[in-house]
Amino acid sequence: MANGKPVKSSYKVKPNDVLTLMLDRPRYENDIIPEDIPLNVVYEDDDLMVINKPAGLVVHPGCGNYHGTLVNAIAWHLKDNPKYDPNDPQVGLVHRIDKDTSGLLVVAKTPDAKTHLGLQFFNKTTKRKYNALVWGTVEKDEGTIVGNIGRNPKDRMQMAVLSDPTQGKHAVTHYKVLERLGYVTLVECVLETGRTHQIRVHMKHIGHTLFNDERYGGHEILKGTHFSKYKQFVNNCFEACPRQALHAMTLGFVHPRTGEEMFFTSPLADDIVELIDKWRTYISNREL
Repeated sequence: MANGKPVKSSYKVKPNDVLTLMLDRPRYENDIIPEDIPLNVVYEDDDLMVINKPAGLVVHPGCGNYHGTLVNAIAWHLKDNPKYDPNDPQVGLVHRIDKDTSGLLVVAKTPDAKTHLGLQFFNKTTKRKYNALVWGTVEKDEGTIVGNIGRNPKDRMQMAVLSDPTQGKHAVTHYKVLERLGYVTLVECVLETGRTHQIRVHMKHIGHTLFNDERYGGHEILKGTHFSKYKQFVNNCFEACPRQALHAMTLGFVHPRTGEEMFFTSPLADDIVELIDKWRTYISNREL
C-alpha cells in the first residue's frame, strides 16, 4: 500500500510516500533467548569455551529453527556472565558445523577473543580434522581436493563444486584413508578452508558421498551387492547412524590472550562408532 491505498507492483514510488507492507507471517523477533539445553563443555576459561556438539543440534537460529539451537544453549550457560551478551555479534560462535555433524566448536566470550580467533580461521592457521565414513573404496591412501564451492544451480538446497573458476569460493580439503571396510571407507579430512558443506561436497565430487548423507544422496545404497541380506544390513546401518557420518574430531588454535597453543580431541560419536563396528563385523564375516 502507498499512502493508505492499495497499489500495483508497478507503482513508482514518489518522494514522501508512506509505504505499508503486509507480511504473510508474524514478525519474528530475532533476539537470542537463553534456553536450558544440555551442553558438553570440553574446556572453558574467561576468554573462550570449547563445546562438543551432538548431532541433530542446530548451531544458529535461522529459517524454521528459531529456538532450541546451540546459541540458545550457550546463552543459558553464560546467563550469569554480565560481560556476555548473546545478541552482540562481537562475541559468540567463531565458526559453525552442520546440524547433523557432531564434534568440536570454539566460542568466544569476549570481543578480543572473537577477533583473534576469527583471524586464525581467516588465515587458515587453525588445525581442524574430521572423520567421515564414505561410500566406496578410496583408492589413494591420501590426496587433496581443490574446487570452488557454491550453490548448486540445479538444486538450491545443495552446494556443489562449480566448473566455472570465477564462481563459488575457493575450497581445499586434504584427506587420508584410515580404514577400508569393503564398500565403505573411513577417512580423515583436514580443512584448509571452511566452506558450507565442504567435506560433504568435496568427497561427493571425487565419487565418495558421505554415508547416509541424505541431502547429497548418501542415504541410498551406492555400493555393494544386490542381495536382500546386504540391503537389510545397510538399512540397519542407516538406522544405527541416522545422519551423515561426519564428526569434527580435533580442533587446534592459539589462545587469544595467553598465546598458548591449544589442541582438543573429541572421541567419535557413539552412533558413528556403532556404524563402523557393524561394517567391521560385516567384512570379517564375509572374508571367512
